[in-house]
Amino acid sequence: MSLWFWVIVACVAGFLTKLLGYLVPRKWLANPRVARIAGTLTIGLLASLTMANTVATGQDLVVDARLGALVVAAIALWLRAPFLVVVIVGAAAAAGLRLLGAP
Repeated sequence: MSLWFWVIVACVAGFLTKLLGYLVPRKWLANPRVARIAGTLTIGLLASLTMANTVATGQDLVVDARLGALVVAAIALWLRAPFLVVVIVGAAAAAGLRLLGAP
């Protein structure tokens, strides 16, 4: 099977998942537990995507300036800095670490 077959399978699976979301009864969505679980899943998926992009390069795990930038950005978030400041501070931290010779 070619790569295009798997691309089409993934597209169909994504479409069907979205379609099933529209078929869920409104009563279920009004339940506070469902809203809490959906919010928690969103946070978990975003956190895992962030970590995967931070410490992975291809098939390898690496520790480089991206991890330092993430730590600095997390500290800025903890200090309740505005989002734009968090992004700028994280980028500046990565640039500074690379300037100092971090891989």
